[in-house]
Parts: sequence; structure tokens; C-alpha cells
Amino acid sequence: MALKLDFDLQTLPAGTRIGVSACLLGVRCKYDGTSNYAAEAVRGLAERYTLIPVCPEQLGGLTTPRPPAEILNGRVITKDGLDVTESFQRGAEETLEIFKLLKLEAAILKEGSPSCGSSLIYDGTFTGVKIPGMGLTVRVLRDQGIGVISEKALF
Repeated sequence: MALKLDFDLQTLPAGTRIGVSACLLGVRCKYDGTSNYAAEAVRGLAERYTLIPVCPEQLGGLTTPRPPAEILNGRVITKDGLDVTESFQRGAEETLEIFKLLKLEAAILKEGSPSCGSSLIYDGTFTGVKIPGMGLTVRVLRDQGIGVISEKALF
């Protein structure tokens, strides 16, 4: 499946303020306490744009590390069966507030995440299968007209 692009990075003027999944910037906020640091891509972006880290899960009050979670039937469920949808929704709303406060114009978020997946999410079975869909934060940002792309568009 082709990634859905809400904007083309090349068309954004230098200095544009972009919200970026904190894990992509090297912050160890991923569910397992690691990051998804994308050094080469981030360096290139940071030379042209102002990058602001966001982690919706932490903003929603979840700890790091935390159990992995996936979307199943519209709810965010941890691998051990706990419904954490409210925390993910709160994180999405807090992320939107940061975007408004700091006047962020676009987002580059981690594909596959139940918060940040922009075109693919895990299917809720914890078997590594991805399906078309979007995370809760992406939905909230797009509903407010904020363009979101996957980090996969950087490679």
C-alpha cells in the first residue's frame, strides 16, 4: 500500500515548524523504552526545519516502558488486554494543544503506532501484521487540518 502523503516536504519553506514523533529524534519514549532514532533523516530535516518532539503516549499519561498496544475494533488495547483508549485520546488532544500553542504547521510521525500511524497500523492481534488505518493522534491532527506524513516518506 502506498503511503498517504498529506504534504510534500520539499514544498515547505525553510524554518517551518514541524512536530515530529519524539522517538524518531532519539528520545527513548517507545513502548519498550527505546527509540526509533532516524539519524540521517533527522539531521537533514533539522538543517532546514524547526523540529519539535512530541510523544502522544507520554502526553496521555502512559509510562515508559509500557505494554505494547494496538488498535482493535476502534479501541486501543494492550497486549495483556487492558483498554488504554482514554490515555491515547488524551495524548492526542494534548498533542493538538502543543501544535496550536507552538503554531506547528505539519507533522512527521512514526508509522504503525496506535497514536502516530498515518496510513498503516497494527491489526490488533500482536502478530506484526499491519493494515490500512491511522492512529488516534493522526486522526485528531488531520481533523484540524494539520498535514501528517510517515517517517517512511523520508527514505
